[in-house]
Amino acid sequence: MGGSLDKLAAIGLKNVEAFDFVRRPHEIRSALDASGLASPTGHAPLLSDELWTPDGSIPTPAPEVVFEAAAAIGMTTVIDPFVAPDRWLTLDGVTDIADRLNRLVDVAAGFGLSVGYHNHAQEFVADFDGQTAYERFVELTDDRVAIELDLYWALVGGQDGVGLVSRLGDRLVAVHVKDGIAPAVNPFGPDAGEFGSASLDQRRPGEGDVPLAGALRAGTAVQYAVIEYDNAPGDVFDDIAASYAFLTEGGFVR
Repeated sequence: MGGSLDKLAAIGLKNVEAFDFVRRPHEIRSALDASGLASPTGHAPLLSDELWTPDGSIPTPAPEVVFEAAAAIGMTTVIDPFVAPDRWLTLDGVTDIADRLNRLVDVAAGFGLSVGYHNHAQEFVADFDGQTAYERFVELTDDRVAIELDLYWALVGGQDGVGLVSRLGDRLVAVHVKDGIAPAVNPFGPDAGEFGSASLDQRRPGEGDVPLAGALRAGTAVQYAVIEYDNAPGDVFDDIAASYAFLTEGGFVR
């Protein structure tokens, strides 16, 4: 971990977004400090008994355990990265997700933290009176819930990224900046087969179909542009450096 973080710092990064941090907060904090990096945001499951990933499931600890670990690392926002597709197909399911997150707002505040949600593409399958499940969820959540929009997955979900960013307004505080080509079928749709990250056609910024520049310009309150690849097209550190150059040379970050 130390070597990887040193490489990120050498590229020019100041922050990273930690994942799977709850079981090793002090190890991560020590490594971050040694590399001169911080992790203001981090991903951890808050809304599910078990977090699904393409590479296997991760058990969900109690929220208080998550928040204690996040505070030890020095985070400000803990973001749930994934809620199972079937829970987004009904209005009751979407309402339950929003209610669960709303109940954690004050719990997190007791640790000096806020909570948020990061999308994939399952949130855009269902439609309620012309409104996607995702946008209904945002409408139902407390204004203090941070929204982190993954721009690639929004494209996979059939969304106009620039328009979605504009509609989210000041609720949107972070974006995942990644480019690529959307698969022919939403892999989280009810009739889709199983898939893994290796099947995704992801590319360096400017080489795919995601309107990254337009979406970033449309943001009114974005604090963090997070570089991420689910399936890096080449050497991952070279790909990260390319993303960093896109953000800095485009004037999107400081």
